[in-house]
Amino acid sequence: MLNRQNSVKKMNHHRILVVDDEPKLVRLVREVLNAAGYTVLTTGNGAEAVELVALEQPDLMILDILLQYGEFDGYEVARRVRQFSDIPIIMLTAKVRESDLLRGFEAGADDYMTKPFSSKELLARIRALLMRVEQQPGKLSEGLIVCGPLEINPASRRVKLSGKLVQLTATEYNLLYELASHPNQVMLHEQLLSAVWGSEYRDDIDYLRAYIRYLRKKLEAVPSEPELIITVPGVGYMLSVEEE
Repeated sequence: MLNRQNSVKKMNHHRILVVDDEPKLVRLVREVLNAAGYTVLTTGNGAEAVELVALEQPDLMILDILLQYGEFDGYEVARRVRQFSDIPIIMLTAKVRESDLLRGFEAGADDYMTKPFSSKELLARIRALLMRVEQQPGKLSEGLIVCGPLEINPASRRVKLSGKLVQLTATEYNLLYELASHPNQVMLHEQLLSAVWGSEYRDDIDYLRAYIRYLRKKLEAVPSEPELIITVPGVGYMLSVEEE
């Protein structure tokens, strides 16, 4: 069932959709978010979650991977939402393995949290994601960024590879934009994590590796033998562009 509860504080205009079928967890998260001034929507049904994103257009979604009610699990909800929305998605899981991270990022998740989690950590992650969306790089930039076969349009946030449009998630775009803004320069792991995810993520190298892997799947002719996004072992990554 849909349960909507207005925020206690009026100064925060953000609305958050919580998708989980554990009533105790939903109640706890709702209380934490309400106390922080967020408006909260909740549902435990995956199909209803997709519908709510379309109809209510919340600013962020907290999404449990395992949903018992309805035909969609969290991965499928994320995939369907990504067909029409760039809403930030935080996935909840009982444990995080690299395979979970990769599957979630492929479906369109922006972040992961492992149960149980602290309210402070949850609020910090939400603030970081919302701030990242509001301060997306390139919004005010003019002109195309051309890096070899890549063409990046900051105004529309569209990316073309050899003239063909490439579908990227918001986080994938932000990471590529950061690399393309410094062509042929080695970007440290910490630099990329801070610029794309926020300073509190500067040590989460697994996030960076996962997104680099999926960028390569979308941009490289042979992802296992990258020619565009080059790894500098133990240091970072570089977008390699032939200089004319």
